Amino acid sequence: MFTELIAAHPSLRLVSVMDHTPGQRQFVKYEKYREYYQGKYHLNDADMERFIHRQKMNGEKYSDAFSKEIVGLCQKQGVALASHDDATLEHVKESAGFGMSIAEFPTTEVAAVGSHQLGLKVLMGAPNIVRGGSHSGNIAAADLAKKGVLDILSSDYYPSSLLRAVQGLIDMEGGYSLPEAVATVSLAPAQAVNLSDRGQIKEGLRADLIQVKSINDQFVVNQVLRAGKRVF
Repeated sequence: MFTELIAAHPSLRLVSVMDHTPGQRQFVKYEKYREYYQGKYHLNDADMERFIHRQKMNGEKYSDAFSKEIVGLCQKQGVALASHDDATLEHVKESAGFGMSIAEFPTTEVAAVGSHQLGLKVLMGAPNIVRGGSHSGNIAAADLAKKGVLDILSSDYYPSSLLRAVQGLIDMEGGYSLPEAVATVSLAPAQAVNLSDRGQIKEGLRADLIQVKSINDQFVVNQVLRAGKRVF
């Protein structure tokens, strides 16, 4: 009942369905899983091995059933869905079958291209563009941009990276045009979660705008308007 109430909340517009079980998706490389979680939780080697075993057992027991239940609740309430860390065509086909609109952080070129072909908007983290690659050792967002299959950039763990990444998309060899690059952080994400009242400069829309200036080849926010009123 509690989960149904959450799914029905009007503020909930997007749910990302993820599985961080070691040995697959984002952490197909066990050394990357150990590096991340052993550092995060300060575990010794023995405790880390027990942690990996426990997480694998939990994944086998709960992952499939819980994912299907969450997807069903969201479909019932009309909440947009995103896959997370798809790595194979099988993952992609499952996500498309669930009616997901966003492929969030596909870890391989195969998964990204497959998602794009099946109509899912491919989302990558802007920090991936800024730092020049994935911190987990997976596919680089810039490589997907060069393939023409990068649709959306998210701020991920570094909000100010969005504008730097837009500039990065423009500057890369064979890169995006300015409108194409800006659309990855405005129109494309708005459309993917059915926010039809924003995302572009057009009569009748919300007029959520930022004015930026370029300083030393980097975009800097000059002012912000929300619903046409300056708030910064």
